[in-house]
This record gives sequence, C-alpha cells and structure tokens, in this order.
Amino acid sequence: MLRMNFRQTLQAEKPLQIVGVLNPFMAMMAEHVGFKALYLSGAGVANMSYGIPDLGMTTLDNVLIDAERISQKVALPLLVDIDTGWEIPHTIREMEKVGVAAIHIEDQQVNKRCGHHPGKMLVSKEEMCDRIKMAVDARVDENFVIMARTDAVAVEGFEAALDRAKAYVAAGADMLFPEALTDARHYRIFNTVGVPVLANITEFGRTPLITRKELLEVDVDMALYPLTLSRVMNHAALSAMKELKNEGTQKDLIPKMMTRNELYEFLDYEKQEKEFNQ
Repeated sequence: MLRMNFRQTLQAEKPLQIVGVLNPFMAMMAEHVGFKALYLSGAGVANMSYGIPDLGMTTLDNVLIDAERISQKVALPLLVDIDTGWEIPHTIREMEKVGVAAIHIEDQQVNKRCGHHPGKMLVSKEEMCDRIKMAVDARVDENFVIMARTDAVAVEGFEAALDRAKAYVAAGADMLFPEALTDARHYRIFNTVGVPVLANITEFGRTPLITRKELLEVDVDMALYPLTLSRVMNHAALSAMKELKNEGTQKDLIPKMMTRNELYEFLDYEKQEKEFNQ
C-alpha cells in the first residue's frame, strides 16, 4: 500500500483535522467521510484495548499491535502517541516498520499522567532534547515525522514551555505539540518557533473546544481530536446496554445502528467473498 506523506498532507487543508481512531474499521469510516490523517492515542490504547488508565503502563508492543492494524488497512498517514518513547531507537524503527507516518514524544517523566490532569512531572529540557536526538538519529525514512510534545505550560508556565519548544526544534523536532493550552491565542506564539504546531482539542480538559475556524485565525497547522469517537461510542454502547438489559429487546435501538448492509458496503463484502472463494 502506498503510504501518504504526513508533511505533504499538511498542505491538503489548514488546519489539518486529525481524528483519533481505535481500529481499522474506524479508520475506514474516517477516510470515507473525508479525514486526511489519523491518530492513535496512547490513552485510547490503554483504555480501550487493555482496560487500564493512561499512566504509562502500556508497552511498545501494545501500541504496535493497534498501529499496525490501522496503518496496514488505510493509506492515510497515521500519527502515533509513543508517550515518553520506551527504548527510543527501537521504538522509531518499529514504528517505521509497521507503516506509521509520524509519532509524538513527550517531556514527562516515565511515570506519566494524562496531559490534562494534575500531578505531571517533567524531565529536564536537556533530557528531552536527548530523547529527540535519539529519535532523529534512529529515523531511516526522512519523511517520517518526529513531533515534540511539551507539557510544560501547566507545570512550569508559558515562557518556560516556549523556551523548551525552541530547544526541542533545535534538537531536531519536525513539529510541535504544546499540550493543555487554555487560550487559542497562545498557539500563535508557539508558531513563532518556526515549525508546524498541533492543537489538541480534547474534550473535558484544560483546552477549550476551539473551532477549526478559530484555529485558522491563529495560524494553527493541525487540529487533533484524539478521543472524540471513542467517547461517543462508549456513551452510546453503555446507553444501549442499559436499554437492552432493562427492556429485554433491542427493537428501539435499531434506528441508532449501522445496518448489516451498510457494514457490508464498507467492507466490500461481495468482492471479498468472491476473491476468498476462488
């Protein structure tokens, strides 16, 4: 499968809307409705694939399983959350092998926390720069994007975070991910560092639900919606389970379902069946 280039995809729309998906079928639906880039969240892998909180307990292998399944099914570029990097050179090589187009690595300590939760602790600026340099040195494909995430705004303040961002770019980061900003105007300041900037528009966090139009006004390059789909799906599934248990029938749930025929259309069932039986 011809893999699309993440950097080139930035030219397709601004800001580039990147939607978080959990599996290949969600990736296929995202492609169908017109998204041009996909995301695999570390929290999504921990929560949905393993039923655990996002506390740095998942391994590289855990993330690679989901990353490979998604990247091998659709050609859209996939951005993957690698948390603090594990064994960084090995991580980068394995991500490239399974067809991932970009990763982001963060400056939290290994015992990390959700980016919008209190109690985050950072490594030094120098240690994070070393992480970035290791990732850059391990990269084989020059198109593979290494994005630096900084959680420093909530921990050390805005000026310290901006200072870190400049150092991360000098160390080789291709793009920036300043986490937990509370004002859209702050992104414009990060843009002065000179590389594409991502805005993480996650629900129930410190960052307001800034619209795409508002992000365009402050010159943001990428808008990330990391867990929107999984949160909607979880809410719908829990509501359906309660109704099924209480009512003893799914009759009233039918209008809320994707039909069998709609599923088969997405999967190209008839073509696949003919090829399988040849």
